[in-house]
Amino acid sequence: MIVTSKGMRSTRRLAILAMSSLAAYVALSLPMASSAAAAAACPTDLGVSQPGKLVMSVNATIPPKQYIDKDGKLKGLHIDLGNEIAKRLCLQPVYMNVAFEAQIPGLQNKRWDMINTGLYYTADRAKLMQLIPYTENALALIVPAGNPMKVKSPEDLAGRVVGTEIAGFEEKKLREVNAQMVAKGFKPMDIRVFNTYGDVFQALGSRQIDAVFAGDAVGKYYQEQGQFTMAVTGLYPGSPGAFATDNPKLAAAVVTALDAMRADGTYAKLMDTDGATKIESWKEWKGHFASYYFPG
Repeated sequence: MIVTSKGMRSTRRLAILAMSSLAAYVALSLPMASSAAAAAACPTDLGVSQPGKLVMSVNATIPPKQYIDKDGKLKGLHIDLGNEIAKRLCLQPVYMNVAFEAQIPGLQNKRWDMINTGLYYTADRAKLMQLIPYTENALALIVPAGNPMKVKSPEDLAGRVVGTEIAGFEEKKLREVNAQMVAKGFKPMDIRVFNTYGDVFQALGSRQIDAVFAGDAVGKYYQEQGQFTMAVTGLYPGSPGAFATDNPKLAAAVVTALDAMRADGTYAKLMDTDGATKIESWKEWKGHFASYYFPG
């Protein structure tokens, strides 16, 4: 299903901040599983950039959703979902590991077919491309192990140094929260931004910062490493993560694949394995997956 702007309420504009340099491009491709049954159901004329392939951009710096393991292999929920979607479209999955701020321009310049980095859904972004929400996100405050500062809310970090990854929803939301706190008379947080969450948590581990503002899943992953504690979880829920493409035929095919994955239990299995929140909890969920596009 393709949802247009008619009848949809607008949301706040999400600014995409540019970074000065890009990470190196790393392409990884995985073999395509096929069968006679799958071949019979293969969609055609999807208009992908490379024949027989589904090229997806990722930003493999956000474990457990997308990261490179010690053997140099791409891992995480986004990779698992991308592989399954590609299989159902009878395409070979190919991944381009690029910096976050390169993802939308690269899509617009046809360097890849789909953004698969958990891009946050907003109505403003849906003016630029087709967005297919598939998970609901919430945010967390992560501190040194044991929560020595006894952080229970963002207000407890007034006057403290708080880090996050640059140019994403988390940075924008952290600055909004900080402005609201200052308006209430709290001291401002000293917000530091880093290229990757690996850099953010390294800074927290060396006590260069007092806390990290990140997604719940990211916080859970780093807490499990033993050095950190999720002091506050479930903050500001309701912003879905989405696939993105500027190809309407591909968007419709991805929606069909996701609906089939939900019907046969594959979607739930993958989401539960990662501990991700299923899209059914999103307040705008209509009972099926959909592609949202609000052209100007």
